[in-house]
Amino acid sequence: MSMDNNTNSSYHHILKYTSLFGSIQALNIFIGLVRNKLVALILGPGGIGLMSLFNSAIALLSNATNLGIATSSVKTLSELYEKGDEEQVKRHVRVIRQWALATAVIGFFACALAGPLLNNFSFTWGNHVKHFVLLAPTVAMLAITGGETAILKSARRLRNLAKVSVWNVFLALVFTTPIIYFYGQKGIIPTITLITFTQMLLTIRYSHRVFPWSFHFERSLWGEGLPMIRLGIAFVVAGVFGSGADFLIRASLNNIASLNMLGLYNAGFMMTITYAGMIFTSMETDYYPRLSAIGNDVHQMSNTVNHQVEVSLLMISPLLVAFSIGAPIIVQLLYSKEFLDVVPMIQITVLAMYLRAMKLPVAYLTLAKGDSKSYLFLEAYSAVVMVIAVVGGYMLFGLPGTGVGLLVTGLIDIIVINIFTRYKYHYKVSSTVFRFAKYQLPIALAVYAITCWLHGWLYWASGIVMGLLSLWISFRLFRQAR
Repeated sequence: MSMDNNTNSSYHHILKYTSLFGSIQALNIFIGLVRNKLVALILGPGGIGLMSLFNSAIALLSNATNLGIATSSVKTLSELYEKGDEEQVKRHVRVIRQWALATAVIGFFACALAGPLLNNFSFTWGNHVKHFVLLAPTVAMLAITGGETAILKSARRLRNLAKVSVWNVFLALVFTTPIIYFYGQKGIIPTITLITFTQMLLTIRYSHRVFPWSFHFERSLWGEGLPMIRLGIAFVVAGVFGSGADFLIRASLNNIASLNMLGLYNAGFMMTITYAGMIFTSMETDYYPRLSAIGNDVHQMSNTVNHQVEVSLLMISPLLVAFSIGAPIIVQLLYSKEFLDVVPMIQITVLAMYLRAMKLPVAYLTLAKGDSKSYLFLEAYSAVVMVIAVVGGYMLFGLPGTGVGLLVTGLIDIIVINIFTRYKYHYKVSSTVFRFAKYQLPIALAVYAITCWLHGWLYWASGIVMGLLSLWISFRLFRQAR
């Protein structure tokens, strides 16, 4: 097969699965829009801030106790699945499940015991120890869900993962919104627990169809899982740095400013890093197992990474233009008028998303290579930079400063990750990536200038023109690249 045909096939594959999961994420966001709107109207910024603080504590404890199984297990299982070794695949699935259950127990007790410490660090008012203790089952369920999700990813059951995602967000709307409506902030903990429980059951349902569950432990499986755990330990430490940084930022904003300010920051962070980043979530589901299965072919590795960067940048650029221009309306749709102060932060953070589109596919190289030390180093430095930049940005410029902090973090990240992977793995950014960035990044800067200086009909007219221009450029470049 020629290089051109290989490129066409790669683009087609990436576009196919990114579009599939992008559509799923879009549907999830649409359903979530309704739920967020209702929750925001009921709880206000303070309630949203409290919910985000609990969620960041859950992420911190989950990452600290899950031994990195959700990530480290994908590499080995993907390789076995690619070789077609059915017996070894089934056995490694049992290894993953046995270790995941063990980490669920560890996570449960760690959360229960850490309640007083988390309360003292997060709040300067009230006693929330029991709330953190009541989150223990959630941490345990996330460990089990992580193992089953890794199994589905490695077995390329991507449509099943898509179904889990849709059903989970739909059931969250149906079951949890009434709890928040009737109980207000008292319903936050039950809501978080119920959403996690639903996700776990759905994931187990689909993974059981592929690899039926058997509830018996084998001593030999503990030893067979040690290589996975050794690799996972680095992911644990890195995850603690990442979620710890997020928790530290939120706790700092709660203490320096207020719970309302934390709610505004959380809204801005969710809308950019989570909602606008739906393309990245779509990418990870298919891309990481595919990259992990390549092995040591440097040429194929570089091509795979570059093609992913190219498609990600072309797909997300028009969406980011629309998101930045439409932020004043989107904020009110997703939340309420009380959250409009977050718009300037969002429009700055959107610039960081362009950098994220070019960085993330490269960042997955350390994971695909199983290079735990490199992964740990890159995650640790990024977490430290993020805390300093975001908290420092807030202290200097207020809420918009947190967006500046995220942008500075993104700039440093993309420079360091490309230098590091060039030296470590001989990865080189393709000329095509530079060409795509040369067209889309100036549009991003022009759009930000529009958000700062123009108002009224001129704002909307200029924004629409820029959005159409970005879309046209992406379409033309994609056709040329194919």
